Amino acid sequence: MAKNKTVKVTLTKSPIGTLPKHKLCLRGLGLRRMHQSVQVEDTPSVRGMIQKVNYMLTVENEE
Repeated sequence: MAKNKTVKVTLTKSPIGTLPKHKLCLRGLGLRRMHQSVQVEDTPSVRGMIQKVNYMLTVENEE
């Protein structure tokens, strides 16, 4: 059975003063507070959100 790959994403910079669409990307990833980490599925749509706000995130690949 195929195991779904996940990515651990941590918010390292404050979203105050960023574009509204960038704040929506963070909300879509499930990030609300500074230094909060979430594990999300590694899909093209999630990778697009991560790429858009990569200046505020730390990303670790999980197996």
